[in-house]
Amino acid sequence: MVIDDSNTIRRSAEIFLLQAGCTVILAEDGFDALCKITDHQPDMIFVDIMMPRLDGYQTCALIKKNTRFHQTPVVMLSSKDGLFDRARGRMVGSDQYLTKPFTKESLLKAVGTHVKVASH
Repeated sequence: MVIDDSNTIRRSAEIFLLQAGCTVILAEDGFDALCKITDHQPDMIFVDIMMPRLDGYQTCALIKKNTRFHQTPVVMLSSKDGLFDRARGRMVGSDQYLTKPFTKESLLKAVGTHVKVASH
């Protein structure tokens, strides 16, 4: 799942992941994502930090507090590469941090790190 309020980021992540054979669910913000997570139960979630209504930290914290999804890997996406952002991401339970713009390689490496592709 890719959660980002930027259509460009969502599309590029979707293209990279589809090319790698992943099924991709897109969400525009945290509220949209929380509805879709329950329906689709993604293996992994990429979430932008800066979003309207429900930001990435709040979204990650809500996902990790849910007993059904607390094991689901969450990777924070941010255009800022600050120590504070990384630390705050860890505090809400994120598993990794990617700086935007990400490359196809960095995105797929994150997937390879957290998801056992042959598990389906």
